[in-house]
Amino acid sequence: MKRLHKGIHKFQESYFKKEEEFFRRLSAKQEPDVLFITCADARVDPTLVTQSRPGELFIVRNVGNIIPPYDAIRDKNSVAAAIEFAVLKLRVSDIIICGHSNCGAIQALFGDEHDLADMPHLRDWLKVAQPVKETVADACSGLGTEYCRRIAEEENILAQLRNIQTYPFVAQALNEGRIFLHGWYYKIESGNIYAYNPNTENFEVILYAGEAAKHHLQGKGQEE
Repeated sequence: MKRLHKGIHKFQESYFKKEEEFFRRLSAKQEPDVLFITCADARVDPTLVTQSRPGELFIVRNVGNIIPPYDAIRDKNSVAAAIEFAVLKLRVSDIIICGHSNCGAIQALFGDEHDLADMPHLRDWLKVAQPVKETVADACSGLGTEYCRRIAEEENILAQLRNIQTYPFVAQALNEGRIFLHGWYYKIESGNIYAYNPNTENFEVILYAGEAAKHHLQGKGQEE
């Protein structure tokens, strides 16, 4: 806790003082343009990896970046409440569902259910992602553990992209072109983020325009 208290003091004395006018304006209202749904894993920091300022991302975090299908959980579904608020009230233009490498939730999903005997809430929460386990079990028969884990983490992102489209107001916004869905995979050990491309059905590394051009030229030089 001492480290956190020191951090608060540093924030107030340095960053906040320099940006005091920005925070004054920010305090009046929030106008994020992106709903960012990701895992509660402590190693995943959406504002850090996207270099976003306060107020730019409306962030929802939970174990396994899971989105229960519409009507799947009728009682106190905080994820559904956040999606409603972001889409209907804040009118975000983009929704990003971001999974990551070495996800503990995915490991627990594929682990022994007896290991979750003393964590009933976690056990029940992971049941929402049970279709992922069933899909991957068929696809990964006889393949290596590390490769299968990556497939499971990516498949979980795709499953949540499908789940969020079961929300009528999300489906309507998509049909009207008012909102766009994105599936991202964050590889912690490399810092790379991969976006799902529905045309190729693959997760492809995200490159900034200038960086993409550089890679293109490097590839051309190698070919020559």
